[in-house]
Amino acid sequence: MNADTFEEKVSLQLSRLNVFIVLGALSILLIVITTYIIAFTPLREYIPGYGSSESNRNIRELMLKADSLEEDLKNKDLYLYNIRNIIEGKEVVDKLPDKPDSVKNDYSNLNFTKSQDDSLLRVEMQQQDRNNIAVSDNSTGSSITSISSFFFFTPLKGIITNNYDPANEHYGIDIVAAKDEAIKSTLDGTIIFAGWTLQTGYTIAVQHQDNLISVYKHNSALLKQEGDYVKAGEVIAIIGESGELTNGPHLHFELWYDGTPVNPRDYMVFQ
Repeated sequence: MNADTFEEKVSLQLSRLNVFIVLGALSILLIVITTYIIAFTPLREYIPGYGSSESNRNIRELMLKADSLEEDLKNKDLYLYNIRNIIEGKEVVDKLPDKPDSVKNDYSNLNFTKSQDDSLLRVEMQQQDRNNIAVSDNSTGSSITSISSFFFFTPLKGIITNNYDPANEHYGIDIVAAKDEAIKSTLDGTIIFAGWTLQTGYTIAVQHQDNLISVYKHNSALLKQEGDYVKAGEVIAIIGESGELTNGPHLHFELWYDGTPVNPRDYMVFQ
């Protein structure tokens, strides 16, 4: 209405249908605007529980790093497990053994007996393993050839009383020398094991480059600790006769390349 003349300017007739249509249209418009704001504007980051794009990207990167670290840790555990097997004269494995079940069960009442077929199968498999080791060592593959260029330092001068014989599970050589003779590292490397085992006594192992490991067993004293870096020719132990598998002062010396034993006499002179 015009305030002066009271003339009608605009008229609007309301009905239930008109009100329903207007309110419905406004509701739909508000829903569309809210959805757009949540989906396509930075305001969505202020909604509780809704992470930002940067946070999601960081989470994905952390998950990938965690998976990589887990895989790397498994490989290192397998590597250390095989090193211990080498030192103790056991077989090298491609997979870590399953961990024992934490649930303790009582099997004391069960009686397990070995059958004759089982015993024959065990003997056959052990014989095959010995043959495989012997064959892999006698081959002239690139792995054996690649370490021929190394300049090995003889760890101990003396008389060889027991030669390399993988068929009989003797993966190194035995060197007899004078009492209290110093044992030296054959190459530059890092001490990865320095300790006592029941069979080999005071034992020390050195990790060299190109997956080469040297092992020195039956020592009377160890002069280096795990983690120490040594140079070729550096004294690391003293000759002895510790451990059960010995019958006098000597050094049992082994070389392992890529998890396979090699004959030390092929690369250095001991007399």
